[in-house]
Amino acid sequence: MGNFIACLGAGLGWCCCSATASLMSSCCGNDKPSSVAPGLNSGRKRSVLLLLISIGLSFLYQYWVGPALKPSYANDLNPVLAYLSEAWIKGCEQYTSSGNSNLYGYNDELELQRQKCSGNNGVFRVAGSTFLFYILAALAAFFKPSANREAWPAKFILFFILVAGTLFIPNEPLFSPILLNVFRVGGVIFVVFNQLIILDIAFNVNEHCVEKADEAELEEGEGAGKKWLGVVLMSSVFLLLASLVSIGVMYHYFGGCSDNNAFITITLVLGIGLTVLQLSGEEASLFTSSCIFAYSTYLLYTAVGRNPVAKCNPQLGDDNVGGIVLGLAVTLLGMAWTGYSYTAHRAVGERSDESVLLQRNNDDKDVESRNQQGQGPNKTRAKVSGLVVNNRENDQNEEEDYATMNDGPNEDGHENQIQQTFSSSWKINMILSLICCWYAMSLTSWGSVVGGGGNLANPSAGKVSMWMIISSQWLMNLLYLWTLVAPKIFPDRDFS
Repeated sequence: MGNFIACLGAGLGWCCCSATASLMSSCCGNDKPSSVAPGLNSGRKRSVLLLLISIGLSFLYQYWVGPALKPSYANDLNPVLAYLSEAWIKGCEQYTSSGNSNLYGYNDELELQRQKCSGNNGVFRVAGSTFLFYILAALAAFFKPSANREAWPAKFILFFILVAGTLFIPNEPLFSPILLNVFRVGGVIFVVFNQLIILDIAFNVNEHCVEKADEAELEEGEGAGKKWLGVVLMSSVFLLLASLVSIGVMYHYFGGCSDNNAFITITLVLGIGLTVLQLSGEEASLFTSSCIFAYSTYLLYTAVGRNPVAKCNPQLGDDNVGGIVLGLAVTLLGMAWTGYSYTAHRAVGERSDESVLLQRNNDDKDVESRNQQGQGPNKTRAKVSGLVVNNRENDQNEEEDYATMNDGPNEDGHENQIQQTFSSSWKINMILSLICCWYAMSLTSWGSVVGGGGNLANPSAGKVSMWMIISSQWLMNLLYLWTLVAPKIFPDRDFS
């Protein structure tokens, strides 16, 4: 009887493990065997999923783990708990009883600032692990494009181990100030790159509405397409009015000093000027300019909200929930574009996945046509450079191991390398690493530690982040200005 129960338990355990492995493989594993070329959007969605999990873990570290490790635990009899407390408080000692060696008896305001400091470093732990993951993934994809789709169960496991391991690393110097400054620079780069994302989305929306309007004109008669054009026009007007109203509100609440007044005025002049310049071009698009104006207004709000001077910043000392929500919205927008946009390849100069799929299908038809004409499969294999072509009638004999293919010509003299597309490019991992830097800055207010009483515990951090954000906004607008004037200055060049 005992042997029967043991066998039954072993069988159930094996079934459970097999089902779990199958579920893991279907959710985050490889979508095809190693002998088959990558599918459409291979690896993109799993990469975005990992970044989404990273944001969730950041919230966990910021609002639960960090605040829970109190200074009093440093003298706890449990050596693990005592070590974790010291590691998470390192670099935040100035917020524990004003530097008093006795870690007990802290006041409420200092404790709140200590929790913010530890919570920020918690975000840097998760974001740092994610940033390292994407950098390594980019290096792997640079040398082997198929790496973006392979071994995802192992990748997720290693990522979780890496995040868990950061629990035991002290805040200083790795997370603050090293990673903090890395994230600031990466956040600035993302601000500029995000302009391409917004423009690509705006062009797609505008083009889609125009196509719908043309279809309605053909199918329903003249004037039927005005409703689609009206959607574009109303959206553009709404964004412009929202930007102007927001700038007026910021003049009223944040205009107490020369810095903020200059930032607001420059944003207003650039927004109106770029909109007028865009409408004067041959391919005028009010919707794209209004999107850029709205994005500039958001960056302006983020910059003036970092001002450490109390009379210039009514939100000083308070949690900027609105800024965090807007920052996460920008993060999700970038993630959605990276993982699901069919035109994202244009922004980074890569070949689209659809073009490779179309070329692969055409090659399969060519192979089938030649086989029907009696030319045989051996004369028509691998006619397309960079594609894996298998004869469907002889899969078992003709199948090549895709995962172990080497660069260089094959027996027929054709290249044996998989064609690189946006999904298999190292650039997709670099984009996600920049988004990682941005969300780390959004969740931590660019490294600021706020407390009660209407003050900023580290005003120098607020001033640095203020100038970094507004400078990136100016750079973004200058680049957009160049895209508008360059075709006029150099009419003979192709800027499409």
